[in-house]
Amino acid sequence: MNDVTIIHALWALALGGVSAVSLPLGSAVGLRRQFSRTTISILAAFGAGALIAALSVELVAPTALALTVSKHGGGDDHALANFLALMIGGVLGGLLFVALDAVVNSSGGHIRKTATTLAEVARQRRQDVRAMMEAVSLARPFDALPDSLAEDLAGMLRPVDVPKGAVLAGPDADTGEAYIVIEGEVDAEVGGAHAAVLGPGTLVGAVSLVAPELEGLGRVTARTDVGCLALRRGDVDRLRALSPDFDRACRELASDRMEQLREQLVTRLTRTVDWARAAAVSLRHGGQVPEIALRRAQSESHGSPLAVWLGILLDGIPESVVIGAGLFVTVAAHPSTETLRFLHVIPYTLIAGLFLSNFPEALSSSANMLAAGLTRRRVFLMWLALMVITSVGAGAGFLLAGVLDETWLVFAEGVAAGAMLTMIAAAMIPEAAHHGTPNQVGLGTLAGFLAAVMFKLVE
Repeated sequence: MNDVTIIHALWALALGGVSAVSLPLGSAVGLRRQFSRTTISILAAFGAGALIAALSVELVAPTALALTVSKHGGGDDHALANFLALMIGGVLGGLLFVALDAVVNSSGGHIRKTATTLAEVARQRRQDVRAMMEAVSLARPFDALPDSLAEDLAGMLRPVDVPKGAVLAGPDADTGEAYIVIEGEVDAEVGGAHAAVLGPGTLVGAVSLVAPELEGLGRVTARTDVGCLALRRGDVDRLRALSPDFDRACRELASDRMEQLREQLVTRLTRTVDWARAAAVSLRHGGQVPEIALRRAQSESHGSPLAVWLGILLDGIPESVVIGAGLFVTVAAHPSTETLRFLHVIPYTLIAGLFLSNFPEALSSSANMLAAGLTRRRVFLMWLALMVITSVGAGAGFLLAGVLDETWLVFAEGVAAGAMLTMIAAAMIPEAAHHGTPNQVGLGTLAGFLAAVMFKLVE
């Protein structure tokens, strides 16, 4: 390797460092100051737009343009091979990112970003929901529901957190819903007197589901903070219409509840007793019910520092390879390496896009990692280490490009581009959307895209 090649490899190291220096800068800002959700949303969207511009202008456009020119010039199999290599590499890069991201997230790396944290919580929620559905399907009256309608039931249950002291059923409660208690305890009152303490598995408001006109004789209050699955009358009505067995079980349950109510009131309310007895009998011959819509789960995110760091590294490696490989292509295309200067080979749009995207990414992610329990020093060192690795990766990308022919080099760039674009769609855009409005995300993305493209004026 001659001195000129070594110098060019050092240039690649420098470009990698420049593009990634915004990582520790963004981390330092995010750890020292809190920003509004709107600001975080706009910054994240801006970074996503800048990175999209860098990928489209610096990676995809040259290969696509070469194919177009070759077609107008009579055809060129080499240009077509490069284009196909880019497309195949992009698909492979996206799939590779998804697979590695899943591994890292399952080990606790999901806490590095709001979007990945929300995705992991949603996954855990689905698991919790399946477990709860198994328990619900064994409870009366849902044990009478045929298996063919179990999925419908799952789609109807809706998770609700009820604070201590809130009224779940009674004269001033919502008679359009009932609740299955999953966690916590409730107090049941009849005629103003305490009747019982009920725990998980209790169906609260069953009478209101089947016969709203009978609601109001008792009251159920949350004794502790309670986790419930809410039922809407309209959905239960649909299930009853689809399943005669379920309809019968609902009427029997309501009838039994009315019998219990009659027994509790018998010593005080003779008039109410007669009414309750008549209602219990009539319920066995007709009725209705609400819906069931599901989802429950709330998980606290705990991630190991190593898994978080690996997740950050996964997000950053592709860009470093692109920087080094891109520099090699530029240097190789120059007629005289002796007269070549560093400022002549800087891919301004690519570097600007990476720099502008890295800053908000590190800023928002550092705040998430700090909230998850990592120390400020550890978070900052993670991003600093990533900057160093990005720099080294750019040098490695430069050297790797030197041993690959053009088609394989385009393929490698396609893999990196596919991984980066997948990361943008899977993490950066959802991050922005979580914190802001659609219009803020849209305009922020546009601003980032145009800002990165404007650096073409400098080249």
